[in-house]
Amino acid sequence: MKVNIDSSCISRKKCFLYTILLFILAGIFEIGGGYLIWLWLREGGNLMFAFLGAIVLFLYGVVPTFQPSYFHRIYATYGGIFVVMSLLWGWIFDKTPPDSYDLIGALIILIGVSIIYYWPRKEESI
Repeated sequence: MKVNIDSSCISRKKCFLYTILLFILAGIFEIGGGYLIWLWLREGGNLMFAFLGAIVLFLYGVVPTFQPSYFHRIYATYGGIFVVMSLLWGWIFDKTPPDSYDLIGALIILIGVSIIYYWPRKEESI
């Protein structure tokens, strides 16, 4: 079964940039939506936080469908991206910088998901 590549993946470099941007956008939507729900439930925020969080989380579910690969590889890779972006989110919004173990773990995860998602395979035309 071949994966259909949309027109934004004409070259490997463009495809790489396209997929990275989609992973980052999905991360912002998932973490941002979860954070809005967190603010509503844990911080006593307005009910509007819950509704906005639900909408943003819905958008998170849509973004990965634009990725030019298989579901399992997209979500496995996104899991690693999510870990790294969560550490960045905590650093930016909670003012909690990652420690050396966070950084080492994030690097290991990024290497792993890069192999999972970007390693060339015979069945894909990426």
